[in-house]
Amino acid sequence: MITKPIISAAEAAAMVKTGQVVQVGGFLGCGSPDSVLGALVTAGINNLVLVCNDTSVLDEKKQRSNGVADLIKAAAFSKVIVSHIGTNPETQRQMNAGELEVVLVPQGTLAERIRAAGCGLGGILTPTGVGTEVEQGKQKLLVADRVWLLEEALPGDVGLIKARKADKAGNLVYSKTARNFNPLMAMACKLVIAEVEELVEIGEIDPDHVHTPSIFVDYLVMSREGSKS
Repeated sequence: MITKPIISAAEAAAMVKTGQVVQVGGFLGCGSPDSVLGALVTAGINNLVLVCNDTSVLDEKKQRSNGVADLIKAAAFSKVIVSHIGTNPETQRQMNAGELEVVLVPQGTLAERIRAAGCGLGGILTPTGVGTEVEQGKQKLLVADRVWLLEEALPGDVGLIKARKADKAGNLVYSKTARNFNPLMAMACKLVIAEVEELVEIGEIDPDHVHTPSIFVDYLVMSREGSKS
């Protein structure tokens, strides 16, 4: 089995280009690749489109690293596609000031749109949002006497994900609730960089315990000490 290149967080950040759609795993920071996101802040990248569950919690006292929120503060994004922004007042400020385009997507719909991209589907049908402002600009279909919204697949240029453990081939295992958007994004993006806490030899992970197979992973980054899984 071919081993995957192990690169630094700075090298990973250098692979992200202005204007790209970047999908970031995690839920309020749990399961987010903080080392790589911190390197993006340092690199000064901008004009990105973010796909993430949320824009995390801005920690002004810097009690912990919080890459997505720090990238918001650094004005790295021109647009974010997320399920909520209520925990980050800076996201709200930028939105109200017209500095940042915010697209809110129901959480389950967001996950399914990402999954559809990874499975080679054009989109999904969902009743969520019918009769609300969510349906604006979207195609509605009548199936079995019920109205459904067509939600298009949501692929990414770069997927930045976080795993608790990986083998040198790039097979990944996530920890508890960090197994949220990470597996979906690993399938939906052209380039996938996985930040990992522990690296083991090929064969040390039981195949039945693999959450993301190596075929979806391009590069590995060792997480800095103290990052959450």
